[in-house]
Amino acid sequence: MAYAVNDGARLAYEVEGPADAPVVTFVEGLSYGTWMWDWQREAFGDYRTLVWDNRGTGDSDEPEGPYTVADMAGDFDAVLDDAGVDSTHVVGASLGGMIAQEYALEYDRAESLALLCTTPGGDDAVPIPEETRARMLDVPEEYDRAETIRYKMRPAFTDEFREREPEIVDRIVEWRLDTDPSDRAYEWQSAAAAAFDASDRLGDLELPTLVLHGTDDRVLPVENGRLLADQIPDARLVEVEGGSHLCFIERPGRVNEELREFLPDD
Repeated sequence: MAYAVNDGARLAYEVEGPADAPVVTFVEGLSYGTWMWDWQREAFGDYRTLVWDNRGTGDSDEPEGPYTVADMAGDFDAVLDDAGVDSTHVVGASLGGMIAQEYALEYDRAESLALLCTTPGGDDAVPIPEETRARMLDVPEEYDRAETIRYKMRPAFTDEFREREPEIVDRIVEWRLDTDPSDRAYEWQSAAAAAFDASDRLGDLELPTLVLHGTDDRVLPVENGRLLADQIPDARLVEVEGGSHLCFIERPGRVNEELREFLPDD
């Protein structure tokens, strides 16, 4: 693990893969650690892959809030600078997809964008469904930390996946116990995501863009992916039928196939 510094905050990151290969950076979502990309990093070992922890998460520092997506895009640039990366293909999911959009709009190291299960924000965006929001906010008081994580995370997976792969869900809960942000950092990240709005700027993007979204996303409904694809010039939209918010974990073969087709070989 290496560390970059932005505005006094240390930001943990890790780089793997051949030194002369194209760089792909994976940007994590709200409260999730770099582990969320294990299914992709393993499949893209022929690339140079970079992952990093958002401020307040995992091994990164927790600077005083509030946070904005623009702050986290600045963190991203500091990480790339510290890692000596001049250009990278950017893959972001959920909040990470918002950071990726902001980064591509305000900085110049992104060569392409893959936006997974995310939103452009703005008045036309479809908000988190009320049922999902209630589950995230109204956790039974008697639940311990692990039970709380499991309870809040349920809408992010399909019921079929939870029943079919309980060991993976258990493993993710254990990882989250180690890497989740504190309550206040979670609120700062959540507020940053809620305030994000790139809808009036996306027409300025001039780089190859893949938008991938599960049709059964119960966190950020698929209509948000369709909005992104409509607003970004020449973006390619891929809908994963029956896919959840975490379809890149549930269906890594399908998602990695789409990423492989999208990303250049050299």
